[in-house]
This record gives sequence, C-alpha cells and structure tokens, in this order.
Amino acid sequence: MDNTVFKEKYTVVVGGVNIDIGGQSLSPLVGRDSNPGHVAVSVGGVGRNIAHNMTLLGMKVYLLTAFGDDIYARKIIESCEELGIDTSAALQVPGEATSTYLYINDNDGDMAVAVSDMAICGEITAEYLAENEALLNGAEIVIADANIPASSLAWLAEHCEAPLFVDPVSTRKAGKLKPLLKKIHTMKPNLIEAGVLSGIKITDDATLWAAAKTLLARGLRRVFITLGAGGVLAAEGDEVITVPCFPGEPVNTTGAGDAFMAALAWAWPQDLSLAETCRFALAAASIAGESPGTINPEMSAEAVTARAQQFRKEQQI
Repeated sequence: MDNTVFKEKYTVVVGGVNIDIGGQSLSPLVGRDSNPGHVAVSVGGVGRNIAHNMTLLGMKVYLLTAFGDDIYARKIIESCEELGIDTSAALQVPGEATSTYLYINDNDGDMAVAVSDMAICGEITAEYLAENEALLNGAEIVIADANIPASSLAWLAEHCEAPLFVDPVSTRKAGKLKPLLKKIHTMKPNLIEAGVLSGIKITDDATLWAAAKTLLARGLRRVFITLGAGGVLAAEGDEVITVPCFPGEPVNTTGAGDAFMAALAWAWPQDLSLAETCRFALAAASIAGESPGTINPEMSAEAVTARAQQFRKEQQI
C-alpha cells in the first residue's frame, strides 16, 4: 500500500483467518468414542474474529492477513466485504490452502480440544508488513495475534507508531512475545499464557498478582489476564484490580476472548478507567458467549454499554 494519507479513524488487525469446523457434544464428552452432537462450518481465525467484533462495535478495520488460493479464501473474503472489513491489502498466496481450525466443545460450551492448520500465517512476513507501514502507522490502534511469525511480531514492536495490542493466542505461541514486552501497549493472556510470559507458576491470588506486576516491570503497559469463569485481573502502572464475570449461562465460549480483545480496542480511545474497561470487555465476552456461533450477530456498542451498565448497577461497582 502506498503512502496515502488516511483521514478516517481506523484500526489495523494483523493476524490469521480460518475456516472453523466446530463440534458441540450433546452430552459430556467421552474420550476415544463417537459423541452425538452438532457440527457447523464458519469463517473464523483470531485476527478475523477480532476484526468482525470490532466492525459490530462500529469501528473501521483493515485486516492484514494471508489467504490461500481456494474456495475457503473466497468465502472468507466475501464475508469480510459484507461486514465492511477492508482486505484490500491482504495477501493471497497462489497454490496454498487457507488455514483451518477444528475444535470440539463439551456439552457445557467449553472447548475440550482443538487442532489448527495455520502454516499459511508464515506468509505474513516482516517484509509484507513493511510494505504496509503507512497503513499501520496511520491507525489509532494496531492489534496483532501471535499466529504470525516471531520476526513479524518483532517488526511490529519496533516500527509500529500506533499503540500495539497483542493476543498471545496459546501457550505455545506466547513465548514469541517475551522479548517484546517493552514495545507492547496492551496484552490479553489467559492464566496459563501469563505464567509462560512472566516465568511465574500461578497457583493462587498472590502468584497471579506477582505475574501481572512482573509483566508490567518488563515494560508491558497494560495486561488483562482472563480467568475464565473467574473474570479478569487487570494491571496498569500501580493499579491491579480483579473484576468478576457477568452472571449467565454461556452457550459457546469459543469466541469470548476475541470479543474481549475487540472491546479493549473499542474502549481505549474513550479514555476509560481500568475497571470500566474491564466491564466493557467482560460485557462483550458475555454477549459473545450467548451465541452458538463464534460471533454473536447481536454484538453492538449499544448492547455492550447496556450490559456493562447493568452489571455495574447490580454489583454496585
């Protein structure tokens, strides 16, 4: 992309796109056996899902990613176009397959196991990002997921002028981020990922707080450690807080983390307090979990705001 001056406020997401194939068991899963349930195919990927939620929240989003040369790529591109996600700067790699994510949920909606085939993310190189430097540096926020190569994450950390938000994605991929913490603005690890990044075995509240403070001491500006049903621990500067989850019965928690990250990006330009940011992000995660799909089409800025305000009133916080 050339050095066009971008006048409209926008965010750039750098990360993976997938075709998601998901199974939901009707009863508690039985290992090494066939479990009756439902299977669905949908478009997904951490980066794409974050971008999707952001568009539902009313944000303008460019997606820097790599598509294969197959029918799945066309399906994802068409979906992005319908949503308003701009893929004009994305790669399409001849002869390669679009990445695929296969997951199985237990009957309570929690993921039991997953397999991802995301080799094509290796095409999201530092050279490709450098070609889009003007786009990246004109953004309000840049969000990256750790599916992209370590060298690409390092390039973003070194060259990105916009605040860099990062989703570690998994414990295996979180290690790429250890040397980059000083250049990352906001990160959303889960409990295990936070342990990997901090080097602290998290076993209780004391070690959880120690892990958060360690990440900040190493240069990270803000960290939101998601605790599943336990809510989130957030830390910035000298402030460390915990905020509980919203009450409810989730149908499918697969997309909750992506919605949480999207809401962090949506909330940041509004200059909210750390506690208020947590409430908005948990509200988005709660709404996402109420849908059988990874993305809840009912997600909106109005819905997230109403849910956050309701929760604050009920908890008197």
